[in-house]
Amino acid sequence: MSDVSNSPQPTPSNPNQEGKDQKESGILDKIQQLGQTNVPQMDQSNIHVLTIIGQIEGHMQLPPQNKTTKYEHIIPQLVAAEQNPKIEGLLIILNTVGGDVEAGLALAEMISSMSKPTVTLVLGGGHSIGVPIAVAADYSFIAETATMTIHPVRLTGLVIGVPQTFEYLDKMQDRVVSFVTRHSSISEENFKELMLSKGNLTRDIGSNVVGKDAVSYGIINEVGGIGQAIKKLNEMIEQNRPQSPGNGDVVQ
Repeated sequence: MSDVSNSPQPTPSNPNQEGKDQKESGILDKIQQLGQTNVPQMDQSNIHVLTIIGQIEGHMQLPPQNKTTKYEHIIPQLVAAEQNPKIEGLLIILNTVGGDVEAGLALAEMISSMSKPTVTLVLGGGHSIGVPIAVAADYSFIAETATMTIHPVRLTGLVIGVPQTFEYLDKMQDRVVSFVTRHSSISEENFKELMLSKGNLTRDIGSNVVGKDAVSYGIINEVGGIGQAIKKLNEMIEQNRPQSPGNGDVVQ
């Protein structure tokens, strides 16, 4: 007589139950990460959206509790957007307190040199080195309640008390002023006046410019939000597309 084993037999897996569990797990992940169960899909979009938020991180890594934008993450995205034929325009959304001057200028130079239409939108704040990034695009928007702080360049870390230190800061500041005035309508004299203004900031030197004032000074092109920014970018994309010749046109 053969022995009958009493070990429990494996139950057949239910693929429908597994799929349901995975779906519920995905919904929970979305709730934890984004606070919502459904996210709009952007698979077929011809616009690449780039966000520059928190503090712009340079060569030194900031503490983990700081919200940062790392330039080594943004630069490859800009290169990929420039090379991807499916991407026809770039929307840059800023809510930044500023950060590393050279990293910020590097991002601004890359945005300004792109061949595809670019639009920037300042939400909340585009402070300090965020100003060159905001003006780097072909067209710029600022929310009505958003602000931009314009102040002189600072130096952190070891400071040597010699005249060369001041000359270094002065040359770096000239790079910022030159870039902003070349990519906006504000004059060098007016921008430096805002930068060196006294009494506007409580414990600092400089100016805090709000929405409509940024437009009136000529720093930003227009007051608007996400709808106006996307509408403007779509118009620029249409103008940038090669025009197909009509029936009566002569093509050489």
